[in-house]
Amino acid sequence: MDNQAQIEGLLFISGDEGISVAELASATGFMKPAVLEILNQLASQYASNEKSALTLLHSGETYRLATKAALAPVMKRYFETPLTVPLTPAILEVLAIIAYKQPITRIEIDEIRGVQSSGSIQKLIMRGLIEAKGRLEVPGRPYQYATTAAFLDYFGLDSLEQLPPLDDELDEASLDGDIFLRALQSRQAMNEESED
Repeated sequence: MDNQAQIEGLLFISGDEGISVAELASATGFMKPAVLEILNQLASQYASNEKSALTLLHSGETYRLATKAALAPVMKRYFETPLTVPLTPAILEVLAIIAYKQPITRIEIDEIRGVQSSGSIQKLIMRGLIEAKGRLEVPGRPYQYATTAAFLDYFGLDSLEQLPPLDDELDEASLDGDIFLRALQSRQAMNEESED
């Protein structure tokens, strides 16, 4: 596997929180100077390629991929999809995990789902269904997410205690996004029946 591809892949999966040079070095086995050289090459490639949507941002030793500023209007339209558009299964799955496990970081959500969740989290924030509730006190200080009052309204709940219980037999190792999704969908179905 190409060295640059490894760094780029790690930047991609690190999402909005980004990843430090030390973490990149640890994950790849490359020395820090080699990592920095690859990061500089990537930044230069993104900047010089007008057909690329990406740019590489950094704050101190933490780097993250982002879209170029020129694409802001398109990104804004995407994230401002009105609430009248139904939530997709992927977005609903992320919302269900947050509802049951809050506060929870994006990385923890990704581990439960097995796929990256950055886009779904951003959509849920724009719709006002979740919000950042501080940062976890670990290296990188990732955001922790929780549901909002708008989430309760959306599902016809007075409090989180009204969420359907998860199966008591489940252990942490057997949890996946589908378990949370089914429970939240059952609540949504109950809400729709009460409106009829």
